[in-house]
Amino acid sequence: MKISRNWLQSYVNLEGRSNDEISRAITFLGFEVESIHLTGAPKLDAVFVGEVLTRNRHPNADKLSVCTVDVGPVHGVKTIVCGAQNYRVGDRVPVALAGAVLPGNFTIKQSKIRGEMSDGMMCSGKELGIGEDHSGLLILDHRPALGLPINEVLPPGDAVFDIEITPNRPDCLSHLGIARELAAWFRVPLNYPEVMIERTAPSRDADRHDLLRHVRVEAPDDCPLYLARVIAGVKIGPSPAWLQERLSSVGLRPINNVVDVGNFVMLEYGQPLHAFDARKLSGPEIVVRRAVEGESIVTLDGKTRALSSQTLVIADAVKPVVVAGVMGGENSGVDASTTDLVLEAAYFRRQSIRATSKRMALSSDSSYRYERGVDPHALPEAARRAVNLILQTAGGQLVGPQFSVGGDVPWQREILLSPDFVNERLGFAVPAADMKAALESLELTVAREEEGASGVVWTVEIPSWRDDLDRPIDLVEEILRLHGTERIPASPVIAPGLPENDDPVVDYNRRALAYLVGHDFHECVNYTLRSAREAAVTVDSSTVEKLALSNPFVEDQSHLRASLIGGLLESLRLNQSRGLSVTRLAESGRVFLEREGRLLECVAVAFLMAESVSERSWLNREPADFFGAKHHAHSLAALAGLDLARFTRPVVGGECRQWQEGHAGVAGDLGQGWRASFGLLSVAAVKSLGVSGRVYAGEVILLPEKVGAERTHRRYKPFGLFPAALRDLAVVVDESLPSEEARRALVKAARAVIGPAFAIERVAVFDVYRGEGLPPGKKSLAFSLVFRAEDRTLTDEEVNRVFQALQESLIAATGYGIRK
Repeated sequence: MKISRNWLQSYVNLEGRSNDEISRAITFLGFEVESIHLTGAPKLDAVFVGEVLTRNRHPNADKLSVCTVDVGPVHGVKTIVCGAQNYRVGDRVPVALAGAVLPGNFTIKQSKIRGEMSDGMMCSGKELGIGEDHSGLLILDHRPALGLPINEVLPPGDAVFDIEITPNRPDCLSHLGIARELAAWFRVPLNYPEVMIERTAPSRDADRHDLLRHVRVEAPDDCPLYLARVIAGVKIGPSPAWLQERLSSVGLRPINNVVDVGNFVMLEYGQPLHAFDARKLSGPEIVVRRAVEGESIVTLDGKTRALSSQTLVIADAVKPVVVAGVMGGENSGVDASTTDLVLEAAYFRRQSIRATSKRMALSSDSSYRYERGVDPHALPEAARRAVNLILQTAGGQLVGPQFSVGGDVPWQREILLSPDFVNERLGFAVPAADMKAALESLELTVAREEEGASGVVWTVEIPSWRDDLDRPIDLVEEILRLHGTERIPASPVIAPGLPENDDPVVDYNRRALAYLVGHDFHECVNYTLRSAREAAVTVDSSTVEKLALSNPFVEDQSHLRASLIGGLLESLRLNQSRGLSVTRLAESGRVFLEREGRLLECVAVAFLMAESVSERSWLNREPADFFGAKHHAHSLAALAGLDLARFTRPVVGGECRQWQEGHAGVAGDLGQGWRASFGLLSVAAVKSLGVSGRVYAGEVILLPEKVGAERTHRRYKPFGLFPAALRDLAVVVDESLPSEEARRALVKAARAVIGPAFAIERVAVFDVYRGEGLPPGKKSLAFSLVFRAEDRTLTDEEVNRVFQALQESLIAATGYGIRK
């Protein structure tokens, strides 16, 4: 938003304040000044008004002239060699004498030019820094006094502030809005434009009273208020110099007096306006409606634009003439032949204008303001201001009634605020009188002051243009803005000490990912929201419905995720499609699981290991398998203090949709506060997601309160200094019995037999046998047993005695057979 200092001066007195001081004020008021552009002539010393007395041809150059120039009584007559051709004897022009420094750091010196002495230089506008024309001298047609410093003759310069207005402050998308802020900062009065109420004049031409008979709004939700006035007998022409100067200063090109008035009022009040050529309307009627599918309009930029049924338009009895709030149409635009106008001032719903602007890829100064919100209560005043200016600059008279459709809803918003609350929130004391002065300088009137239970309470009336203020804390911010954030007193920062350890969830995620990355997994980060297709692969249909968002932003982010594995598969698919040999991926994050009708937010860590389908190598590594996935899942669970070996069972049909039946295991459930699964992913599900090859994976899911609850601290245990005694034992068990259950039974029996004499250090399965020599439905599990004593070397005799007793105890307790 470009703001002209000269324009601001019309509303707030900024005399004696530097541009830097104004820029600082705007910044501390909460807006960013991106740049300051200075216009007009800079301060020029030794440049005066002179008059050409004689002009003679240079004896040594065809295109140069030798002139005598009167530079006033102080400097007298000077001889100047000049190459310009657009001046005559008697013209008054700027004269730069020796010692003058012109823009570009160009210093004027007395010198000879082609053998003729020149005492200075007569200047063009570009050489003085006030324009781009350097084809000839700047002729001073108003003939100022000779010898006057040129800065007293040239029009004053301007400073244009380019300000970034925050989205919550649409009231400052105008010169009045910024002037109001600066008046509050500098504590000076704000001068509003004088707006006169124009009366409808009688017209002898009855036809002009019939230019507009009806205004109808068929979409009141999108256009709550619409005003229209008819001005007849206008004369289209150039705008007055002051109006052109105002628009040019902020980068707008003057067009004609009527269009320029509309732009001026928009930049003054922030209220967009539009003027129609009344004679170009088909019928004496204006209709605010939605477009009909198939309609089109040629906008003022000369482009034909198709309209949809969602587009709000201003139409006459036959056709659309304006894309409401965005841009007018060529078929109703004001041009040199216009004599009668319809002036529109309307309030459009911001969401409607934003949608139209995005759909049509068309933005304008009007749509920019409507999208952020305009003040409907200032609309009548802005319309009257425009009528006044049109009558002043284009003549004409008001005819017919003022058309007004919709209601100006009465505005009343009050906020209760106490000085004690302000000081509590600020953290330092501001006098109550200063608070009240700050509020009232922003026209936030303290309507009532009452004694409450906790002290004085003010009732503050909020003006309609400050729709962003609706809570007491908002007024605290306004007081601080005016008090000055640079005046906040320095004080020590008092904060609670941080605990020694991080939150258990953060700590677990960090340790789990460190483990996986250390085992050559690549960390991924995926969105928590996933597609319905992915959710259907992960959980059953009833749970899919519970995970669905009621109003998703995009189709592929419509469901909360119940597993991290879907996102990892998508990452794997993307890498495979691009020929990248990435096969080990991992992620930690949040998942959402249903339990007893409630969705629970859980902590999860997952990984996957895929077959390499594209990499070619001279040595093929061992492929991923079930046992590798099991090992990593057990390790991740152990980091949370869980022992999966005590709970694992195989996946059965329909239990977990994303796992391959008979090739995966699960452990725990949410009733216990955790769940883990690992093994081969469903071949059909993986293929449906576009992933090639077999994929093994694992996932550990925990309720936040379960993380770290089972974790135990590791304690130092010395290494054994004496040799171990080794024995092997093969037991015959049922085919369905997990090896871990048999191992635990063996450990239990061994500890019971050995007692405190020495220790069984390790029991591990090293072979599984099925086949000849075993009864049907049986298998043989071979275990290695390691015995060790801390204080001596074990003898064969004592180990054999324990080993025999162990076998007998195991048979008696479990019914296992011993395979010889």
